[in-house]
Formats: sequence, C-alpha cells, structure tokens
Amino acid sequence: MTQQAFLFDMDGVIIDSEPLHFAVDIETVRALGAEIDQHGLEPYVGMTNPEMWKRLRAQFGFEPSIAEIIELQMNRKLEALAASGLTAMDGIAELIDALLAAGVRIGVASSSPRVFIEAVLGQFGLLDKFGCIVSGEEVPMGKPAPDVYREAARQLGVSPDACVVLEDSRNGVRAAKAAGMRAIGLRNPNSGQQDLSEADWIVGSIADIPLAELGLGLAQP
Repeated sequence: MTQQAFLFDMDGVIIDSEPLHFAVDIETVRALGAEIDQHGLEPYVGMTNPEMWKRLRAQFGFEPSIAEIIELQMNRKLEALAASGLTAMDGIAELIDALLAAGVRIGVASSSPRVFIEAVLGQFGLLDKFGCIVSGEEVPMGKPAPDVYREAARQLGVSPDACVVLEDSRNGVRAAKAAGMRAIGLRNPNSGQQDLSEADWIVGSIADIPLAELGLGLAQP
C-alpha cells in the first residue's frame, strides 16, 4: 500500500490564532504610522510574513526594512501568544491520534515563521507528534505557491498525490492543489471571508471531516 500523509496548516487549523495575528498586525502597522483593519489584512491570510510585509511596505511607504518590521511584529506576537491562553482547536488532538494510529504520516506546513510554529506546538504538547515541520519562509516561494507542501511531502517520503491537506485559507487551498494534493477547506469565521471553493471538501469543524472518504484507512467515529 502506498504510504499516505496528512498535512496540517497551523494558524486557524491547529490553533484559532487568526484573531491574534490580525490584532498584532494592526498594532504593528499602527506603530509604523499607518492604519489598516482586519478586512485589509484578510487577503494576506496564508502568506508568509516577508511577502505580506513586502506588499504592505510598498502600500504604505514604511521606512524600516522588512526584516526590522518582522522583528517588531514577531516580538509582539510571541508575547501575545504566551499571554493569550489559547488552546488547540476542538478535535485536533483526536484527529492527530487517529491518523498516527492508522499509520498515516503527518506534518505541519505553515506560512508562519518556524519560531512561532514551534512556540505554538510546544505550548500544546504537539511538537513531537509531527514527522516534519516546514515554514513557508524556508522554501523559495510561500503559499499560494506549492513549495511548502511539496517540501513537506519530500521530508515525509510521500508522493504529493498521496497527501491530504487541512487548510483554512484561499491561499493555502491553492497551494495544496498546486502541489497535486487533495485539500480540505475548514471554514473558520475567525480567518475572515476565505474563498475555499477550490477544496475537495469543505467542512465547518474538525468533527465534520469525512474521514472515511479520505482514503487514509480511517473510519468515522
């Protein structure tokens, strides 16, 4: 039997962190002397920090370098995460355990910086569960390009067409499909108005994922 894998986006999927990201990014833009709201940030959900700040820097004419802006943002973001009291999304721990019990390889492919990914997974005791962790900042192009998902499949030793991806953003779903993978679009209201229409399945919660249809040897509970 072909080895199969399940790949997780992180923000809005493993942790309901998009409100934290929106709040910190709005604060960071304000600290740089401009104003933006959540609606203005929603198109960047799923993108890497460098790509997002490259576009915002051009839009607003910020003087600090992209690296300086990201340092400011990440310091605030890690502080906010530590103080947030956020917990993992309902059903994530159970899904991870079911996949591992079925012999499915699992990985994280997120646009967040590695330091933030590891902080989140460590906070929830999930860091050692995954066979690979890939940040979009570690590949040539971030989502919606397929690079991060192709690299995750490579690290797990699994063919892209044997991978299922769980995503909450348009950019993420497009990245998964461009990588030749099947995609589950998770509707998370806190991730904004995301067009998930290119996904193979669209669900409203982790519990709604049609496990028996994924071809991973899983059955509905």
